[in-house]
Amino acid sequence: MDTNERFQLIKRNTQEIITEEELIKLLEEKKHPSVYLGTSVTGRPHIGYFAWVQKLADFLKAGFKVKVLLADIHGALDNTPWELLEKRYKYYEIVIPAMIEAMGGDLKNFELVKGSDFQVNKDYILDVLKMSTLTSIRDCTKAASDVVKMGDNPKLSGLIYPIMQALDEEYLGVDIQMGALDQRKILVFAREFLPQVGYKSRVELMIPFIRGLTQEGKMSSSIKNSKIDLIDDEKTIKDKLKNAYCLEGDPENGVLEFAETVIMTQKMDKNEEFVIDRPEKWGGPLHFKTREELHEAFITKKLHPMDLKSGVGVEINKLLAPIRQKFKGKEQIIEEAYGDKIVIE
Repeated sequence: MDTNERFQLIKRNTQEIITEEELIKLLEEKKHPSVYLGTSVTGRPHIGYFAWVQKLADFLKAGFKVKVLLADIHGALDNTPWELLEKRYKYYEIVIPAMIEAMGGDLKNFELVKGSDFQVNKDYILDVLKMSTLTSIRDCTKAASDVVKMGDNPKLSGLIYPIMQALDEEYLGVDIQMGALDQRKILVFAREFLPQVGYKSRVELMIPFIRGLTQEGKMSSSIKNSKIDLIDDEKTIKDKLKNAYCLEGDPENGVLEFAETVIMTQKMDKNEEFVIDRPEKWGGPLHFKTREELHEAFITKKLHPMDLKSGVGVEINKLLAPIRQKFKGKEQIIEEAYGDKIVIE
């Protein structure tokens, strides 16, 4: 794979790269650069995570070393009770590699890093304090505003969050940080302030988030009806999709976005078709080779929302089946982390 092929693979399904020129230079100079994504151990992961997991799989295919920071301390800074951090870390520790494998990623160059393994070290803490003397309350509030749950009476912890996320780039020794579009202000914050404490700025890459199953907003762990959990069974998946917002002919919905971004990317990479079973009396099965074909069929009303939901449900169940199996017999981990009593069949 040459530099342009690697660049195009990394760029697909992204919203913004700061900057593309720096990314190309990095690809020209390094055979195996490194990238990281941080996820705080807060709510239970859902299928929206597949958008960034799929992008990390692209990085692996492009020869990158990939790190996922399971940010337990960040979770506490974003209002996760301290006593639950280790329990939720254990859940994420199982589910994230399982998602990478489900997306076809090779775990050979993949690494999970626990935030508290390095974020309480002396040098790191001194750098946090040093950066806090260079940034203002306004800088940190702005950077954290789209990510941290501030509320009406913001806590100091929310202002520490972007300082630590910036320093993570240096202490993880990576060339790129990746995040969803709502992370943009924090990623720009890192580019501005890392050089002020003597460290280089990195390439920052953002992907769009996938809409939730409700009419407004992204898929979120804190909004029950907006998401499909990674351990939901087949019936639950069908029921959630049945009730999902998906107006005929209107592409602004989470069901179609998931199909285009995740399912069609997987199908196209494998040179497979996305097949939606449909009774013969309604025209028989539908076959889609590209996301453009799928999109066109939906907006021209050749693909009905109920048929789309049915096809998406089948594919989601295929993705989640091996993840559910990872937790069979380990349901206690889920109960301790989130208080949910679940039996996985």
